[in-house]
Amino acid sequence: MSNYARRERLLLVDLLEAVGPDAPTLCQGWTTQDLAGHLVVRERRPDAAGGMFIKPLAARLAKVHGEYSARPYAELLELIRTGPPPLSLFGIPGADEAANTVEYFVHGEDVRRAQRDWVPRVLDAEFADALWGKLARTASLAGRRSPVGLVLRRPDGQTTVARKGSPVVTVTGEPGELLMFVMGRQAHAQVDLEGDHEAVAKVTTAQLGV
Repeated sequence: MSNYARRERLLLVDLLEAVGPDAPTLCQGWTTQDLAGHLVVRERRPDAAGGMFIKPLAARLAKVHGEYSARPYAELLELIRTGPPPLSLFGIPGADEAANTVEYFVHGEDVRRAQRDWVPRVLDAEFADALWGKLARTASLAGRRSPVGLVLRRPDGQTTVARKGSPVVTVTGEPGELLMFVMGRQAHAQVDLEGDHEAVAKVTTAQLGV
């Protein structure tokens, strides 16, 4: 069984190490130091991580994230590299692969694409298919705030619906690019868009993502 989450985790740590703690990312307002702090809190502080989804916990999340982001960069990278602790929800067998493959792939691209002179990453066919499978299962969640109907299509014609509605915008690209688009990185995704001009304009600036 492939362990893509582990591979993507290590690739991301390598990227973070290479660019250093002060490099930009596609996560608005975050440097690589901030992103590293986020990843550690997400896996190791469930008491605070809930603030990503529950508004009353947002202030606690911001406080804990600030505390972790102030830690030495090398320490944060080592915590990410070693993976979730046994008592973490992400430490449950299968949870890391299910919850972190997309997380670490997308954040890896957040780092890669924010750097000057970045080059696209070529994904092997098996991993692309794995990303497509995860995208197909979560597209409606990531696309729920789309102001228009949203269809995601691979170059081979496979499609999944991220949001039902009219007018419809069809986004065509490789699975990794479609993930970047539907996770809110529309401006940095290498995709083609088809649909009414106004509808396309709306979806490219919408707050997509989980």
